[in-house]
Parts: sequence; structure tokens; C-alpha cells
Amino acid sequence: MAESKRDYYEVLGVSKDADDDALKKAYRKLAKKYHPDANPGDKEAEAKFKEASEAYSVLSDPQKRQQYDQFGHAAFEQGGGGAGGFGGFGGFDFGGQDMGDIFGDIFGDIFGGGRSARGRSGPQRGANVRTAVRITFEEAVFGCEKEIEINFKETCTSCNGSGAKAGTSPQTCTKCNGKGKIMYTQQSFFGQVQNVQTCPECGGTGKVIKEKCPDCYGTGYKTVRKKFKVSIPAGIDNGQCVRMAGGGEPGTNGGERGDLLVEAVVSQHPIFKRQDTSIYSTVPISFARAALGGTIRIKTVDGEVEYEVRPGTQTDTKVRLKGKGVPSLRNRSMRGDHYVTLVVQVPERMNQAQKEALRRFDEAMNGTAPEEAKPKKKGLKDFFEK
Repeated sequence: MAESKRDYYEVLGVSKDADDDALKKAYRKLAKKYHPDANPGDKEAEAKFKEASEAYSVLSDPQKRQQYDQFGHAAFEQGGGGAGGFGGFGGFDFGGQDMGDIFGDIFGDIFGGGRSARGRSGPQRGANVRTAVRITFEEAVFGCEKEIEINFKETCTSCNGSGAKAGTSPQTCTKCNGKGKIMYTQQSFFGQVQNVQTCPECGGTGKVIKEKCPDCYGTGYKTVRKKFKVSIPAGIDNGQCVRMAGGGEPGTNGGERGDLLVEAVVSQHPIFKRQDTSIYSTVPISFARAALGGTIRIKTVDGEVEYEVRPGTQTDTKVRLKGKGVPSLRNRSMRGDHYVTLVVQVPERMNQAQKEALRRFDEAMNGTAPEEAKPKKKGLKDFFEK
């Protein structure tokens, strides 16, 4: 009964203005999830797979879709609709579409092969190559230029990258007729299904080399040691990479080369620590300088700067040196700050004169801490208690 059927657009989870690509994508997702071969013995999954297949068989056919949009399920009640009214795969007519294209990725996940195997006959981009370069803390802050040397696959000059011996050329693969893939039929729950796989004869290239180049052994390239100059940007952090386009593995079937990814390994600094664009350090100061105040010199990545310590500065006081941090990778005109922790040093060894001077200071403070030595202000309570 038509009344028992769900709306086909609702079944696939698409809008009524969905294009062919959206329909195919939605159906592939449902078919992969509910296919009986992936859910053996699950009647509910089987029913959902049939429902999705029926919906797609109608909406993927422009004429049937137009009829459905106008009349709904009633358009197929008189001998044309329902699960038994469609021909083709599993009782459904998919308008002559390539079943390998529709189900290749589904059965590829279940049985092996699939979309990745189908695409290998076309141009393939080469793989990226990773390497590392060690730089100092300051080089990471301000940027630098480094020279690295890596194994690089260059096009073989003897065969110009064809892989074939001079005077010969690669031949079209007779097994796949140059397509790089072969079709095969597979028995599934709903009958026979056509699938694709990479041609085992040519490895998906569509070409077979009868006589290989003796210099590159048919690969089309030679491995050499090659030097690159790498511009390290100011503000790079440990573990971040500089991408050099075209420095990676060569592509196949006319595909472009991959990239060279150069990872920065930043050496630790004996004084400075970094977090994002902020720099942190600790500076020791004497007890007298902390108590009396005065000028100290603080090391930064830009060199030493003068800082005026306030009288009565306590240990672990933190000060900020604005704009003395790390430049931002996103905005080179912006720099972080340098945060300094002032630590009051207590002398571990003193001579006799220093000890006597410290004793006189202690006597002047009446043996109390500085805050305790201050005369307390008298309030109303003290006045009335007298």
C-alpha cells in the first residue's frame, strides 16, 4: 500500500531539491550501513536497505522523479512501483548507472578493493616527505635560513621518466586495455554485482614496461642527495613544520609532486621558557636591592634591558616586559610579552663583617619582621581602654 511507504526524500535524508551527487552520496551512506552482507541475519537492516534502494532507484531517474514529485507513490501503483515493480539489481532499476561506481566503495569495505582502487588509474599526487631541522631558541623567535640535505627522487634523464629502455616505450596493458582497472562480478545477497579493482598486471598505471631502463630499473626516477634552503619564519614553535611545495615524492600518471615538510626542533634555552608567544624567566635579586629598590639589568632575547625595582619588593614578584616576547606567526607586527619572576636571594655564606651588619639590622628591627616593627595606629578602642 502506498500509504505505508515513507517519503523517498525522507528515506534518503535529503531535501527535495537535492542534486544527483547529493542523492548518490546519501544512498551510498545508507547502503554501506544497512547492506545485508555487512549485517548477516539482520532483517531490519535488510528492510532498510531495500527501502533506501527503492527510493534511490526512483529519485535517480529524472523521469520517475518527475512522476513521483507530481503524484507521489501513486505514480507507481499500477504495475510500475513497489519493491516488485522495478527491474535490475535486487529488484530495483537504477537507470543504467554503473553499478561499480555506486557500490564500489560499499563492497570495497566489505570484501576489499573499492573507491581507492578505482581511482589509481588517474593522476596521483606524490606523497609528502618529512624531515627535521634543529634550531636555537633565538632562531625560532627571530627566524632564520637553514640548509638541509635529503634523499630526493629526480626524473631519470636516461628515459625521461618513462621507465622504459632508450628506444622503447611503455605499452598499453592488454589486461585492462589501458584503464588501470578491471571489472569483476561478485555474488551478493541480492544477486550478482559488478565491482572494480586495480589491474594486477600494470598496477593501475594502464601501461606495461617490457624493457626497463637500466639506470632507474623502470621506476622513472633516480634517488640523489639534494640540498634545500629553508626559510624558518619568525615565531615558529617546536614541532611546527615549514611546507616546501614540490619537495616530496614524484606523482604517478602525470600527478604533481608531494611537498617537503620540514619540522622545527627547537633547542631548550638555559634561561628562557616559552609558552605560545610569551617568554618566561627568573631573575635573582639581593635582599638589599629588594628592600631599598634600585636598577637591575634583565636579559631578554633582544639583549639586556634596565628595570627599576620598587622598594620593598617581595620574592616571587612578577613583572612584565611588554613586547619582548615571541612574534606572532599570523601577524608579524605583533609580539608577545616577557614575564620575569624576581626571586630574593638569601646569602648562604657570609664573612664576619656581613654577619655583624646583619645583626645590627636585626637589632634595629627589634628582632621582628619589617611589618611587625612598624608602630601600630591607635584606634578608639585603645583610647577607651586606658
